[in-house]
Amino acid sequence: MPPTFIFPKTLTALEQDTSRLTVQNPTAISTLRPSDLEEFVKGISFDLSDKELFCVEEQDVFDRIYSLVKGFGGLTPRSKLNLVESLRSNFSVLLPNIDSLFRAPASPDSGGDGCNDAGGSVLERVNSHRNAFKIYTFFLVHVVIAQESASGSSNTTKVPPSGRKKHIAASSWNWEAQRGRILNLIANSLEINLSLLFGSSDPDENYLSFVVRNSLSMFENPTLLKDADAKEALCRVIGTCATKYHYLAQSCVSILHLLHKHDFVVIHLADAAAWAEKKYTDGSLCISLIREIGRTNPKDYVKDTAGAENIGRFLVELADRFPKLISTNIGLLVPHFGGESYKIRNALVGVLGKLVAKAFNDIEGEGSSKSNRLRTKQAMLEILLERARDVSAYTRSRVLQVWAELCEEHSVTIGLWNEVAVVASGRLEDKSAIVRKSALSLLIMMLQHNPFGPQLRVASFEATLKEYTKKLNELEPNKSSENVLDSSVLDSDAGIEDGDNDDVAKKQDDSLTDSCIAHEDEQSTQTDSSVPDVGNLEQTRTLIASLEAGLRFSKCITETMPTLVQLMASSSATDVENTILLLMRCKQFQINGSEACLRKMLPLVFSQDKSICEAVENAFVTIYITKSPTETAKNLIMLATDSNIGDLAALEFVVGSLVSKGDISASTLSALWDYLCFNVNGTSAERSRGALSVLCMAAKSSADILSSHLQDIIDIGFGRWAKVEPLLARTACIALQRLSAVDQKNLLTNHDSRLFGVLDSLITGSWIPEHIWYAAADKAISTIYAIHPSPETLAADLVMKSHNSVFGVDGLQNDNALTTVQVGKLSRFLYVISHVAMNQLVYIESCVRKIQKEKAKKEKMAAESQNVVSNGKPKEDDINAELGVAATEDAVLDILSERAEKEIVSGASVEKNLIGYCAPFLSKLCRNFNLMQKYPELQASGMLALCRLMIIDANFCEANLQLLFTVVESAPSETVRSNCTIALGDLAVRFPNLLEPWTEKMYSRLHDPSLSVRKNAVLVLSHLILNDMMKVKGHINEMAMRLEDEDERISNLAKLFFHELSKKGNNPIYNLLPDILGKLSNQDLKRESFFNIMQFLIGSIKKDRQMEALVEKLCHRFSGVMDAKQWENISYCLSQLSFTDKGIKKLIDSFKVYEHVLSNDTVMEHFRSIINKGKKFAKPELKSCIEEFEGKIDKFHIDKKEQEDTARNAAAHQQKAEAIKNVTMDNNKQNNNNNNQEESDESEAAEDGEVMDPSIDDTRDESSNGKDSKPTESEECSEASSQVIQSEPCDDEVKSPEFVPKGTVKQRAKKSSTASAKVESHAAAVRVTRSRRR
Repeated sequence: MPPTFIFPKTLTALEQDTSRLTVQNPTAISTLRPSDLEEFVKGISFDLSDKELFCVEEQDVFDRIYSLVKGFGGLTPRSKLNLVESLRSNFSVLLPNIDSLFRAPASPDSGGDGCNDAGGSVLERVNSHRNAFKIYTFFLVHVVIAQESASGSSNTTKVPPSGRKKHIAASSWNWEAQRGRILNLIANSLEINLSLLFGSSDPDENYLSFVVRNSLSMFENPTLLKDADAKEALCRVIGTCATKYHYLAQSCVSILHLLHKHDFVVIHLADAAAWAEKKYTDGSLCISLIREIGRTNPKDYVKDTAGAENIGRFLVELADRFPKLISTNIGLLVPHFGGESYKIRNALVGVLGKLVAKAFNDIEGEGSSKSNRLRTKQAMLEILLERARDVSAYTRSRVLQVWAELCEEHSVTIGLWNEVAVVASGRLEDKSAIVRKSALSLLIMMLQHNPFGPQLRVASFEATLKEYTKKLNELEPNKSSENVLDSSVLDSDAGIEDGDNDDVAKKQDDSLTDSCIAHEDEQSTQTDSSVPDVGNLEQTRTLIASLEAGLRFSKCITETMPTLVQLMASSSATDVENTILLLMRCKQFQINGSEACLRKMLPLVFSQDKSICEAVENAFVTIYITKSPTETAKNLIMLATDSNIGDLAALEFVVGSLVSKGDISASTLSALWDYLCFNVNGTSAERSRGALSVLCMAAKSSADILSSHLQDIIDIGFGRWAKVEPLLARTACIALQRLSAVDQKNLLTNHDSRLFGVLDSLITGSWIPEHIWYAAADKAISTIYAIHPSPETLAADLVMKSHNSVFGVDGLQNDNALTTVQVGKLSRFLYVISHVAMNQLVYIESCVRKIQKEKAKKEKMAAESQNVVSNGKPKEDDINAELGVAATEDAVLDILSERAEKEIVSGASVEKNLIGYCAPFLSKLCRNFNLMQKYPELQASGMLALCRLMIIDANFCEANLQLLFTVVESAPSETVRSNCTIALGDLAVRFPNLLEPWTEKMYSRLHDPSLSVRKNAVLVLSHLILNDMMKVKGHINEMAMRLEDEDERISNLAKLFFHELSKKGNNPIYNLLPDILGKLSNQDLKRESFFNIMQFLIGSIKKDRQMEALVEKLCHRFSGVMDAKQWENISYCLSQLSFTDKGIKKLIDSFKVYEHVLSNDTVMEHFRSIINKGKKFAKPELKSCIEEFEGKIDKFHIDKKEQEDTARNAAAHQQKAEAIKNVTMDNNKQNNNNNNQEESDESEAAEDGEVMDPSIDDTRDESSNGKDSKPTESEECSEASSQVIQSEPCDDEVKSPEFVPKGTVKQRAKKSSTASAKVESHAAAVRVTRSRRR
């Protein structure tokens, strides 16, 4: 009986001499010649086919097969084919024999397959079959491994270069087909009854370990997995071993190791688990894998991010394939929600989404099990809602994506719909762009799959809800309407589910469609008096619940409109694009406010991001450009009539772009002409004007559009309809300006007198309302200068007519002009002269440009014609160039243009021109402040005219600058101040030297109480500074204060200014920051506002080098500041810097500069925040320096605090001691006064001849003073001793008492009384002596 075959760890391990079946005499295949090798292979093939199946146990056959398998890569294709076919065919014959092993006793004729062991025992036969089974499996598996390793090293099979027969043999070797057959054979071998071979239900572990280990190693080959047959066979092997033969633990460990190692095996291993569950109706492999994943420490996934991602994908795949199985074991995975790996949390969110969508679709069974499963589903939904607030933006985004998938699959109940909508609308303000993108996508999906109907207007829902509530009250008259809806109706586990949901939604749609959809044009919300009957009481309640949910959903989406408007201004292109898509969807479902929000999308066409521009254009085409030309024209007209100036500019850009691309067709333009000419029924004058406005926009791209309807433009634009719609005349003027040069010539030829007569009457007439006249006159004068061959003559007539209509023929020489003219006419006159003067200036500049252009054209033609120099003679132009003739001509042209510009206002001769006469009058008029305050409209017109004339003439500007700044500061009308602020910007561009001394006054407009003035001041200064027309001077802090303006738009403009300023050169904010800091610290700013301003400015500095330099600059500012508030401000700015290693070192090196400020607690907090930030990125050596620095400043802070406390106590002590000293001196003065009184009495007695004994006097005084002064002094001492611990000695002649604690008060009081008695006795003796001398 041959030895038992035991699977070795490796193929070469068979050569080791042990008690098992091993290789005894291996053959070196590489040493054989090709012909010998062929014979060697044929020999083994013959033995395998001719001998019995168990011949592989024979030592010689075993050794030869081993040698061939070991050198399999070196065999020729024919040899490989012969060997593989022999092994495979024998193994395939062996498998059915195993099933029939115990069916019948052995006979001499049995075993037609070569088995002649008739007289052997059953046990021997089983052993032989088992050995052969193992050997065939072993060699076939190693054949696959050997060939795959060879294929991995070389993608092409080596074909012998010569011999036709060899070429045919090579072509018959198809390894892909052979591989699939071998692996399927091995998989089939596992599915037979192996208990007959191994004597138990499970084969020995040695066999299973070999098969599973090598099968999983083949999963690491992505090329092999692309072969469907091979992959299926491997999945069968893994599934059978793990499930049928209970080889779970080792299989799970190997599978998880493979998942952590390779990302491409995720789906294939999930397929293996799915096959096992499907084949054996046993999910033990899946459950074991989930259990192992759940047992893993969550911290391990933080370190292995790639493995965490693979495991997460695997879990999602399992949940997709086994939703019910995973739902019963989800508790094993829930603890990982508390882990730090966001990838695992993302995967668990995806798992919950799959389970909610698939695991609970067929909820059947008993009531208890059904309620348990519903509670499980509800718990999963609550986890999904909670995870929307996850700390990781990736997880929050994934949660929203899962909710979108659930909405698409109709897995969200009506009761939960609004909760999801609230979460999504809240995430629109998330700080992460990917979360906002997912939230926008979720809302789009919710609108698309909403269960409430095709239109979601709030008014329609309210009207329908009111009708059904009334019907419900009729059905149950005893209950109030407040108690109509039971909260359980909207519960996800007891409310409207699946089929009922669809029925109710369908009924609601019918009711909305039949009775509640308002007419789109009239926006009516009236409903039909009768609503469809939905059935009994419960069905009515259910429908009302659905209507209320729909109403809340509609309101929720409506409330997001302001946020969507903000998102359209986001710096993220994805935000803008998805916001536009959501607004388009909102408009489709008629959400309130969506139309207005879409209008605000139009200015985004000016964005520098191409994707945003394309998104806006695509949205515009989708919404407003329809298949019907009339409908398209109607949409464009509505946009043109309802838009503001900014939107009109954007609309003009979009329309021009679409016309050039052909998206706006010729039929649409024809429909617009029909609206203009009132050929469409119901066309109003406003719509006609809108049609002309759109045509003007289109003409900017293609001027020929207007050429075919010149007569209509004049007739309708300036005819009777212009009196009905005054803006029609203004629009007609714009259309005339957009005409091509050819059309303008035709217009002058055919309609010269009539056209300019109409324009004259528009300017000088009074048939246009006052508030429209200015805009119309503006365009009319511009049109005259655009198309008239000599506009100055016609303009002069206009000025004279306007002048005569105000002042008469006498003109401005009449002193009583101001008292006799009408204010309205005077305002118009001032506007006409100023606008004519401005257009004259533009006309002069255009003439100069034409001359220069013609000159350049001539020079170019002359240069091209004189390329060939004949006879070597110098050209005349070269001589002129050397003499500077061309430069002289340019100088003459500049002089002429300068003189022409100057003559507009000032004039070069003694006799002034037309506007020159008006200029002094205008200046004098604007200086009459009493009159201006009485007529604000006149002041607005007058100051506008004054500013225009100042822009034209430098002398006039210099003479009236002080007047302008006086008005801009003190004018009561904010319109006047705003206009003057804008004019200051124009003046600064034209005459920068004149305006330079007034820079501070220009910055002061940033503090104007009017929002419009401040906004214009920010815009003007931003334009001047960013275009290098004004230097950034020491007043930039005024602009910085606008960052915290009470008006959000002004604040945003200021932020935009500093953002653009930071892009210029080497970032000027870096140099300006210390100066801004110092000046803002002296301003009366709130602490929070100061911090916000500095945080924004510091955030605009990105370079590490500048940050490091700022550390040093800010530290040195501490030395020149003694104010604690400024210390706190500087330290706050330091804490906002982004510190590098060099920055930290500079901070540490500058310690001596700021050590005196470390006693301040706020300063210390800021320094501690710097230290904490430094510790996060510091290297070990720097970290030790930071810790040492931290200990140093902490110690210094404590010492400084103690010193300050000591100094403060000493100062208080000194103050109290001086107060006591003053009290004592007052007492001494009083005693001296008493003694002087007594001395005078004694002197009188001495004069009377009485001589007193000094000793008696001293004794009497001492006794009397001792009685009187003792209690007083003791009281004073006791009172003072409770406040003062120690007093300094006094420098007076009489020493004041020393004060001590209460314990020594009485003793000190006695001593002090004795001392005072001695002093008094001495004083008495002195007095007696003096009296004797007298």
